[in-house]
Amino acid sequence: MVREQYTTTTPGTSLERPKNEYIYKIGIYGWRKRCLYLFVLLLLIILVVNFSLTIWILKVMWFSPTGMGHLRVTKEGLRLEGESEFLFPLYAKEIHSRVDSSLLLQSTHNVTVNARNSNGEVTGRLNVGPKMVEFHGQQFQINSKDGKPLFTVDENEVVIGTDKLRVTGPEGALFEHSVETPLVKAEAFKQLRLESPTRSLSMDAPRGINIKAQAGNIEALSQMDIKLHSSDGVLLLDAETVRLPKLPEGTRGGSGISQGLYEICVCPDGKLYMSVAGVGSTCQEYSRVCQ
Repeated sequence: MVREQYTTTTPGTSLERPKNEYIYKIGIYGWRKRCLYLFVLLLLIILVVNFSLTIWILKVMWFSPTGMGHLRVTKEGLRLEGESEFLFPLYAKEIHSRVDSSLLLQSTHNVTVNARNSNGEVTGRLNVGPKMVEFHGQQFQINSKDGKPLFTVDENEVVIGTDKLRVTGPEGALFEHSVETPLVKAEAFKQLRLESPTRSLSMDAPRGINIKAQAGNIEALSQMDIKLHSSDGVLLLDAETVRLPKLPEGTRGGSGISQGLYEICVCPDGKLYMSVAGVGSTCQEYSRVCQ
């Protein structure tokens, strides 16, 4: 740049015009100017590269006004399409799939779902591993579609709320302790077997026990004794014929004592009672027991 100097004179005076040695240039010249242009050009190149990379990232990541990639932001929350991988814990209030597809949670080790209270403490945990499914909590419950409890487990009991519990295993069901149920039956054309290999088998009911076979026989086998006891009532054997094929017959001894043998007698109404055995029958049709 060239700067020109001007002087003012008053009328009647004369000044000589300054010579050229007093005129000088102001600006950037030489290698400084070239470095400045090179720096500006470098900034333009960086700006173009950054803009191109930004456009490329937006295109690769599928950024849009509603979300990024398969992730969409809706009024109900976040909607994720396709398969996704989470490298860190996922916190959500509700996770559900589309109506026409199922929800799949997959992991190379295990899948753990935790429920926490307001203090951050874990109150329930579901752990699905490669060999075992574990649940930690106060109560575990499975409900039907209409909200009916089907299976409930807590510290005190296990409740099965279905109308029918079906065991299809060839070995049946094994119970280490007592079982309380109103009905035990087998499938059609199958045998029902209640067995205690090393201990006793006891059936108790406050208002009676009904053992019924529609087509077949009823067998009671025991290594020791079989006891049928009614605390308040009678023992009723309702059949056309009651047989005791292996009941031994006693013989009278020489001293006229029956050796503690008894005879089983039947009243006209079907009641059974014992009578001391003798040479002949000691049963009486009109015994006091039958009255």
